Amino acid sequence: MPYHSTSAEAWYADPQVPASTPISIELLPPEQLSQPLWRSLAGNLSDTFAPEKLPPLQLTSRPVNVGLLLGDRLSLPWFRTVFTNIGDVLSPETLPPLELESQPVDVGELITDQLSHMWWASLLRNLADRVAPESLPSIQLTAKPIPDIIPKSWILLPLWSEVVDGPKVFYPDKPKPVEVSRAAAPKPVPAPAEPEKSLPADPTTTDLLRDIRRSKIRKRIWIGMATAQVAYLVVAAFWPSLF
Repeated sequence: MPYHSTSAEAWYADPQVPASTPISIELLPPEQLSQPLWRSLAGNLSDTFAPEKLPPLQLTSRPVNVGLLLGDRLSLPWFRTVFTNIGDVLSPETLPPLELESQPVDVGELITDQLSHMWWASLLRNLADRVAPESLPSIQLTAKPIPDIIPKSWILLPLWSEVVDGPKVFYPDKPKPVEVSRAAAPKPVPAPAEPEKSLPADPTTTDLLRDIRRSKIRKRIWIGMATAQVAYLVVAAFWPSLF
């Protein structure tokens, strides 16, 4: 079956070469891999003692001075680097202004600068944003919105186990009365007077009182910590020499 490479040749062909000129594709390895050892050795010796004279190189790009190469810098003795560092500190090299080829983008205030401000600066900034917020242009969405996954006609109700809150308490069943015949019923004997016993407290009420007592303790601890922090900030702001 013939191979049609018209589209590939039209895509990769040089516009100066006519379309009818066939493109030769060489997929074989170079001849240098198959030459004998003595020929390779003779070629290397001839390149060393009698190198080929080539025309001067024509650079189409602007050369950039990268300074001393890393290999040359590592080969220097240690005292050269010490003297170089001292010279850079005392009389630094005057460099030309930096030429930016990309378009700068305003990213606002950096995170390090934001963290260096005092705490009241962020407080005032938040109040200003709340009172007079900055008007921003409308956002341009490039993605399509996702359709509603759950139809609006459905009603989602929570599970009953998530609604019920509180410990489960199981009270014992009340004892059933025992039927006794009247004829065989003995005379009631008055029982000795016993001191009244306090009824057992409801476990739900006990747990609730314990939770309220613990919440009050936690509230006092957090209020004390917040008061100490505010006092520390005020003292550090007006008397920084104490710290």
